[in-house]
Amino acid sequence: MQVNTTVNGEARRDEIEDRLLMVHYLRDVCGVTAPNVGCDTTSCGACTVLLDGESVKSCTVLAVQTDGREVSTVEGLAAADGTLHPVQAAFRQEHGLQCGFCTPGMVMAAVSLLHDNPKPTEQEVRQGLEGNFCRCTGYHNVVRAVLAAAADGVTA
Repeated sequence: MQVNTTVNGEARRDEIEDRLLMVHYLRDVCGVTAPNVGCDTTSCGACTVLLDGESVKSCTVLAVQTDGREVSTVEGLAAADGTLHPVQAAFRQEHGLQCGFCTPGMVMAAVSLLHDNPKPTEQEVRQGLEGNFCRCTGYHNVVRAVLAAAADGVTA
């Protein structure tokens, strides 16, 4: 089957199997490696991306469902000159990462959260990220990073 998708601003046309999951399409076909395969059951959130601006776990979305749609991953957030997206910069500034495995999914979930709720409370950030697990940070710095990005006026 052929899929016509925009991935991080780049129009693509690829032949794929109808049963291919989006996370494997992104990693194996598109060469976009930030969405990580952690659990394959939507439990961990390491594969979180934006599909037409909505946060989704790419391990449970078929690649064919991206046809005619736009997929954004953490690789697509930074500016062409390498300047980090404000959410990425906040994660760096607030030490919202350790090993980095969950970070791409956390960042994408945070971008989606701030788009929907530009001024979340700490509780709203914790609820908004509850589908993304981190086994290293304890979430305190992740929450601080999202709140810092919100304080800077990040909405997308």
